[in-house]
Amino acid sequence: MCIRDRFYTGLGKKPILKIVQQSSTGAGTNIIAGLATGMISTFPSVLLFAGAIWASYAFAGFYGVALAASAMMATTAMQLAIDAFGPISDNAGGIAEMSEQEPIVRERTDILDSVGNTTAATGKGFAIASAALTSLALFAAYVTFTGIDGINIFKAPVLAMLFVGGMVPVVFSALAMNAVGKAAMQMVQEVRRQFRDIPGIMEGTGKPQYDKCVEISTQASLKEMMLPGLLTIGFPLIIAFVPMLFGMSTLAIAEMLGGYMAGVTVSGVLWAIFQNNAGGAWDNAKKSFEAGVMINGKMTYKGSDAHKAAVTGDTVGDPFKDTSGPSMNILIKLTCLIGLVIAPILGGHSAETDIDEVETIEVSENVIIEGTQDLNNKTETVVEMVKNDVTGEVVANVEIRRTVNGETTIEEKSFRGTEEEVRSQLKDVDGIKIKVKDKE
Repeated sequence: MCIRDRFYTGLGKKPILKIVQQSSTGAGTNIIAGLATGMISTFPSVLLFAGAIWASYAFAGFYGVALAASAMMATTAMQLAIDAFGPISDNAGGIAEMSEQEPIVRERTDILDSVGNTTAATGKGFAIASAALTSLALFAAYVTFTGIDGINIFKAPVLAMLFVGGMVPVVFSALAMNAVGKAAMQMVQEVRRQFRDIPGIMEGTGKPQYDKCVEISTQASLKEMMLPGLLTIGFPLIIAFVPMLFGMSTLAIAEMLGGYMAGVTVSGVLWAIFQNNAGGAWDNAKKSFEAGVMINGKMTYKGSDAHKAAVTGDTVGDPFKDTSGPSMNILIKLTCLIGLVIAPILGGHSAETDIDEVETIEVSENVIIEGTQDLNNKTETVVEMVKNDVTGEVVANVEIRRTVNGETTIEEKSFRGTEEEVRSQLKDVDGIKIKVKDKE
């Protein structure tokens, strides 16, 4: 993972040099190259995640997946150190420039800052990888609590919620980026006002009102995130409880919510990788001009038209790598946790089931005797269907007694679902015909 992030965001690497070269023809081609870099970076990442999930499951099932997620979370101290490196280097560069240090000091901090972009992309990669593995472990717990066997995308409601879940990270990212754009506009307007109304700022004789800019950023960070937060929490609740008003069974709702969670996870991981790496690549492409880069046989430096195009790309990349990209980690984990909280309600475990809430629909018995008088070879099948009036779930318990040459073996099976689904499954159990009355 570190090698992947270093390749796509490191100074001097092929993807960064490609963005630098395309900056020579304007901001448009710079942005196209940055977007393509972020998109292609999802290829090795997803293959790595898929291999890790498959291998851990092959060794120890979902317990192995949970262990893999725990191992990813065990690197938290390293992730904190990696994530802190970038902001510290960036702030050091800002302090060096404002305190009018020697140019060599700023050059050194710029190199550290470019390394910080790569380490930040690496830390975010660890975070989204742990989110993917953790969500899968939480999903296994969700399936256990709800009592569903899996998610059948051949069912239209489940497939619909899968698409809705895939849409949510895209809308969430859009809301986050709009919030950044709105706050940035307010900040620029405030800075222009201060330059206009406060004389002597550029000469150093006037004192800017720093608190006004801080106030704009802090208020925007709180107010503009209310809608994305409601989106994250509200959608699972709507999917879980609104269908209940129309009489839909809890098992069907559980599958729908599971499809939604799967859509959020898959889409969120892809968007996180894309945005994190695209933003880091744009930033380091801009920093490449600090020391000078060769474009079409000529050295190009800071202040050139190509550098201005790279600055535009970096401006686009900042909300990618600092806002919407890292927020996918929170979106994925919070969605799965909300689903897990709702799971006991959908599985009928929200309260102890009273005996009066259970209705026995049918008890059927079928006996097959091989031969006219030979009772040493026979098969007895007993089916008991029970319905929970609270959740609407039907459980069919099947007991098959096979007697061969006087020796009896017992096989038990259990089927869950709506009454129609259970009756359909009971039509043929291991080739033994079971007579089940059609529902009147």
